[in-house]
Amino acid sequence: MKLFGTDGLRGRAGEFPLDSASVTTVGREVGRRLSAGPGPRTVVLGGDTRVSTLDLLSRLAGGVSAEGCAIACAGVLTTPGVAEVVLGLRAGAGISVSASHNPFEDNGIKIFGSDGRKWPDAWEEALEAALLSERDTHAATGGEDAGMPPASDPGLAEMYLARLAEHVPVSLHNINIVIDAGHGAAYKLGPEALRRAGAQVLPMHDSPDGRNINDGCGALHPESMARTTRERGAHLGVALDGDADRAIFADETGRILDGDDVLWIIATDWKRKGILAPGGVVGTVMSNFGLEAALEREGIALHRAAVGDRNVALKMRETGAPIGGETSGHVLLPFSPAGDGIQTALVVASIAAESGAPLSRLVTLTKVPQLLRNVRVTRKVPLEDMPAVGAALERARRELDHTGRVLLRYSGTEPLLRIMVEGLNAAQVSQIADALETAVRTELA
Repeated sequence: MKLFGTDGLRGRAGEFPLDSASVTTVGREVGRRLSAGPGPRTVVLGGDTRVSTLDLLSRLAGGVSAEGCAIACAGVLTTPGVAEVVLGLRAGAGISVSASHNPFEDNGIKIFGSDGRKWPDAWEEALEAALLSERDTHAATGGEDAGMPPASDPGLAEMYLARLAEHVPVSLHNINIVIDAGHGAAYKLGPEALRRAGAQVLPMHDSPDGRNINDGCGALHPESMARTTRERGAHLGVALDGDADRAIFADETGRILDGDDVLWIIATDWKRKGILAPGGVVGTVMSNFGLEAALEREGIALHRAAVGDRNVALKMRETGAPIGGETSGHVLLPFSPAGDGIQTALVVASIAAESGAPLSRLVTLTKVPQLLRNVRVTRKVPLEDMPAVGAALERARRELDHTGRVLLRYSGTEPLLRIMVEGLNAAQVSQIADALETAVRTELA
């Protein structure tokens, strides 16, 4: 059983591995690792606006404190904000409580080391083993009562805002921006960071109630942000997910721009300025072929990583690429330890402000037709063990005849099988996606 997916622990709040006793164990294991080493013993805690987050933070704090480590609790703070505060405090670790783009019933735990980067696989595997070994004990005892929630230090959010401001290339005083906070962790921080950079800001979906996070809004549902951007005559719009590590944009016409568009905007701007390192750009297996072809014409290499910002970060270090990201809106930049949607918004808005041109003129990337389908599954059967799916894949590849791509993969954070089909002919792409989805549903029904 694998508990850690591509983005930390994720599941239904209150159920294993996010039951009270297991979360306390996570805190204890993080504290134990710090106590056993020579480095700092402070752990930064922060989380999103879900109704379950405060209790989980309390459980984590109890576990960390039991091992003799200090707590620096930021309260509501974005996941990349936790990573930044770890660096700012020179802390030993950081723990973010969030299920990112998932609905409010879910929650999750992401752990950062003293370098602000996610824990190594080996450390996560050791923690996973501890959780599994204690699961039966937890079920029998019900765990310990939660202590008092740790007091939040508003200075930590201020530290994060100050660190963001260090990397805003130009003033945004002539830029009007719509920001959809998704009722998530950036509901205050996102608009405030843009205002401090000089922008005129119109916030939306910035009234969290514990249950409305990502509900028809934010990075997974950017349509209302894009419409508002067009109707209000804003220069650009941005939609963040629940923990603000993703950013999806809209130009002034209301056209929605994904992570591929952002990689293109930043890479071509940095190449023009002579600051793009020779390592090129890192995308993922989901990045549109149009991005690869366009970058190649510019003499910029695109390296593909497996899905997940951890994999993107590893490929960036391997290739020396200063920019990496995913179509879903995770973008990693050289001055941030984690993908940061607010930081990405500041950079894109700075490029638009400096150019003096509408954002639509900077988005010159032409993509090939691509369809993404998500099929909810109750079990994750290996693809090679599903004959009907294998046959459909073989037919799809014959039909595309090297003019497109097909990718099937299970989500690392949700019970979904993702289908991606890409090709030159939109009708053919749709037909192939239908056939693959039918085959998957037949096998997993």
